[in-house]
Amino acid sequence: MQILALGLDHHRADVRLRERLQVADGELPWVLGQLREQIAEGAILSTCNRTELYALVGHRETGRRAAIRFLADARRVPTEAFAGALAERWQEDAIRHLLRVSCGLESMIVGEHQILGQVRAAGDAARAAGSAGPILSRLFRDALTVGKRARVESGIARNAVSVSSAAVELAQKALGGLDGRTALVIGAGKMGSLAARSLLAKGVSRVLVISRTTERARMLAERVGGVTLAWDRLEEGLAASDLVIASTAATDCVVTREVMGRALADRRERPLVVVDIAVPRDVEPAVGDLAGCSLYNIDDLAAVQEANLAARRLEAVKVEVMIEREVEKFMGWWIGHEVAPTIAELVARAEEIRLAELERGLARLDLSERERNAVNAVTTAIVNKMLHRPIVALKARGGRHDANVYVHAVRELFGLPEQD
Repeated sequence: MQILALGLDHHRADVRLRERLQVADGELPWVLGQLREQIAEGAILSTCNRTELYALVGHRETGRRAAIRFLADARRVPTEAFAGALAERWQEDAIRHLLRVSCGLESMIVGEHQILGQVRAAGDAARAAGSAGPILSRLFRDALTVGKRARVESGIARNAVSVSSAAVELAQKALGGLDGRTALVIGAGKMGSLAARSLLAKGVSRVLVISRTTERARMLAERVGGVTLAWDRLEEGLAASDLVIASTAATDCVVTREVMGRALADRRERPLVVVDIAVPRDVEPAVGDLAGCSLYNIDDLAAVQEANLAARRLEAVKVEVMIEREVEKFMGWWIGHEVAPTIAELVARAEEIRLAELERGLARLDLSERERNAVNAVTTAIVNKMLHRPIVALKARGGRHDANVYVHAVRELFGLPEQD
């Protein structure tokens, strides 16, 4: 069996493509249920910056085709629309990639904390759906462990910004400062909450919070000392604000060109900065064409990432050393997991035969205790030498695509019962 990591991220695909492949939290159980029927083991990590399928497959080419076809069918997107942006990683490269993701090395904002929770949620969802078996369950647990260690044992996350705080920083630069400004936060989830706190820390005088779930908006507004708006007052909130941070989980745009056009008409030519960090996007791209409105999306945070990355390169090297050790440990465990039971059964079966034949032979011979011990030692040495080659071959194949072929052959040749 082999581990495949197949997907795309902000390095290879812009937000227009990423939003087409994203799997929303509410869809994940159904999608994983479909995946379970097609692949030995599978898990999906889908965030605003990446959609990646982790799979355990028996044959490389067949598994790759099945994984690509699954993504196309699950998202109803033609293969040709995304195949060119896919990154395909196998075995150690796939393992290493997930560990890098969990440590924040592959994030748009290096070292950010949110990805750790997203990796945990992806592993939990796959286990709950029954699509992750022992191999991927262990891999995701190890990814969480090394992600936590990286943040404790290195400075990779020291003073790290989040996507939300980077969005606020971008708005601050676009407006020339946030002191005395009014901000509208659309969406009261985790990203909206982080954005609201960051806005206040940057000197915004008033935060308006709006969400389709009014109670969630009210709770967030209370926590940050903001003002709650009912959803039907969206245009009013847009008209009253100097900047907007949009981060809902909606599958369609919540701020259309038409809605923004009416809001801008009431602003008396005051500039408005809108930063849309949702994937799929909350704000219709055509809003950026309206006079007086500057629209940014999550891909525009790259400039903030560059400044952030320069300060963390040295810490990233420390984390990469940590990751390499964990990759080696995982491969060692996996090899043992695949072939160790067969090796143990082979040794036990050989010893059972040796002892039975030794007992029969000794019963027909009149040997002293010393001679009996010598015969016992000789037969033990013969068995060990006979088993040495098949055991070495099995260990060498553990973790490789043809390991199951060798395991099956050894079990067949030595009369061991087939594994479940």
